[in-house]
Amino acid sequence: MKTLSEYRESIDNLDAALIALLAERFKITQQVGLYKASHHLSEKDESREEKQMANIDELSQKAGLRPEIARRVIRVIIEQVIAEHKEVRKGYFDNQ
Repeated sequence: MKTLSEYRESIDNLDAALIALLAERFKITQQVGLYKASHHLSEKDESREEKQMANIDELSQKAGLRPEIARRVIRVIIEQVIAEHKEVRKGYFDNQ
């Protein structure tokens, strides 16, 4: 059995990996925001979100994670992405 310190070190390493992945995801979603602004597309895409959530449910179940946990985390991310897309749109059209 590991010590508490070893468990915490593992958690810290996973947190670092999650942050790195999240940063990469937001770099890409910023580009999506620019694309949507330049093509006059809505910040929110309900159809895409529904498909994402279905995929999140499936991935969660395969990974042994309760889907409601993953959905809650992904929902926060999506809400932040939409907020940032609104800011990108505002900046895009302010500069036109």
